[in-house]
Amino acid sequence: MRPPTSVHAARDAYPLHVLRDYALLGDGERGVLVGPRGEHAWMCAPVWDSAAVFNTLIGGGGLYTVTPVETPFVWGGYYEAATLIWRSRWVTGSRVIECREALAMPADPHTAVVLRRVEAVDGPARVRAVLDPRGGFGRHRLTRLRRREGVWRGRCGELYVRWSGAPDAVEGDGGSLEAVIDVPSGGGHDLLLEISDQPLHAVPKPAGTLWQATSEAWSAAVPPIEGTIADRDARHAYAVLSGLTSRQGGMVAGATTCLPERAEAGRNYDYRFAWIRDQSYAGQAVAALGPNSLLDRAAGFVADRLAEDGARLRPAYTVRGGPVPAQTPVDLPGYPGAEPVTGNNAGTQFQLDAFGEALLLFAVAARHDRLDARHWKAVETAVDAIVERGGEADCGIWELDEQRWAHSRLTCVAGLRAVGRYAPRALAARWSGLADAILADADSDCLHPSGRWQRSPQDERVDAALVLPALRGAVPARDPRTRATLAAVLEDLCRDEYAYRFRLGEQPLGEGEGAFLLCGFALSMALHQQGDHVRARPAGRGVRRRTTPAARQPAAGLRARHAPRGGDEAGAPAVRDDRRQ
Repeated sequence: MRPPTSVHAARDAYPLHVLRDYALLGDGERGVLVGPRGEHAWMCAPVWDSAAVFNTLIGGGGLYTVTPVETPFVWGGYYEAATLIWRSRWVTGSRVIECREALAMPADPHTAVVLRRVEAVDGPARVRAVLDPRGGFGRHRLTRLRRREGVWRGRCGELYVRWSGAPDAVEGDGGSLEAVIDVPSGGGHDLLLEISDQPLHAVPKPAGTLWQATSEAWSAAVPPIEGTIADRDARHAYAVLSGLTSRQGGMVAGATTCLPERAEAGRNYDYRFAWIRDQSYAGQAVAALGPNSLLDRAAGFVADRLAEDGARLRPAYTVRGGPVPAQTPVDLPGYPGAEPVTGNNAGTQFQLDAFGEALLLFAVAARHDRLDARHWKAVETAVDAIVERGGEADCGIWELDEQRWAHSRLTCVAGLRAVGRYAPRALAARWSGLADAILADADSDCLHPSGRWQRSPQDERVDAALVLPALRGAVPARDPRTRATLAAVLEDLCRDEYAYRFRLGEQPLGEGEGAFLLCGFALSMALHQQGDHVRARPAGRGVRRRTTPAARQPAAGLRARHAPRGGDEAGAPAVRDDRRQ
């Protein structure tokens, strides 16, 4: 397999796969998708929302590959326990080769450090390594190449590139570097790639030192998790969340941009940003383990955003806390079934439920005694924002048209009740009264004649999100409205153990969109809350059957939400929720 010299050649040599065939590397500041042929098909540098330097996932030419020379081969791989250290594994007709892959940790927000170690597991190994970054979503090739003491240096647009471990690499016509590497049986060979927005003055650190630091960082990052119904999955889930969370505390919703929610549906969005709602969900989830770093970072990130923006809190931010840019087309073909874009117009919406979820996050942090004066100031800011804006229409959890969504108001009720348990008596009484008033308001215009909650005063349909408020404590589990809503969701929005958000007009379920994983999780918890443990288990079965485990879900880590309808349309699970343009 010769190195590609054009975008078309790269697509031919390393064709696209369904997303479940890619593995995700992450260090909190950026992520890499690794394909079956050892191709790094996606990475933005230096951080999540920067322009991509490896672009083949969306039709560009930039990539970084380590591939067996001997063909044919079959591919597999696995993660090292409780880490995002991935091992690509290839079996040829005569040998077994592995490539240990990781982004070095602790991460530097200015410099991506990509570690690759080729290991000859059974017999000698021969691999071909090709480095061909294309910065700015494919606009900038590798230039100003020079080799000094066996280390290659160059520029990729405004980025600085350094590659160690391939001193005999040959320059290609298009600015790429290619090396054929032989590894004796039982041996290993390290490749070290650094890409930075700052000059790389110091000599590269030894690969062994970086590998040891990375392993130790993962060991420190993921706490012991025992006694759950799925300890291994829980540990890996925590590792994925860690790999998606920056040192500033912002957790990206997904590692990529513009992957198809549904083929040719026109709903393709950029998820390389931190949503306040998602951040709060993640913090509440990891709080089940007790006090930990992810909980602290989530609470800190949300508190800082409330301090800066108050009642004008944005739904989403960059991981550094900046505004999300508006949606802009990218001049590349895109992943099949999707047109590539960057930015997200949801960044300027008003989403009332974000304040309620923030309060719920602060409440679980308070339960573990993790709130200081800065956090309590943010709590009061969120409460004031609910008072100021609670009567306004908002875009809601699904980010649609502005209405007075029942879910948004009930989430604020839940947040007020939860955080009030840890507040001084006078404040708790005031917040409890506010919660009662908001609940009465929702009851007056969003209680369906059948006794269940409806989506909004103008929309009588049931919505799967309406099972969440009872789980959060807005109303009791035994409340007739809770039970009627759950029964309506089970009857009207579930088919074959898959849950859908809401009905789209008169279309049958599954015609308008795929089943929604978040809804399946919520239903499982709601059934468990009602004591129906037998039905609770299959409520989430679609997660296991139609998507791959979290360990192999690169498009959005744990943020992938949709299961495809009936099959793998566009070859990929759709991602996240509907961003109204």
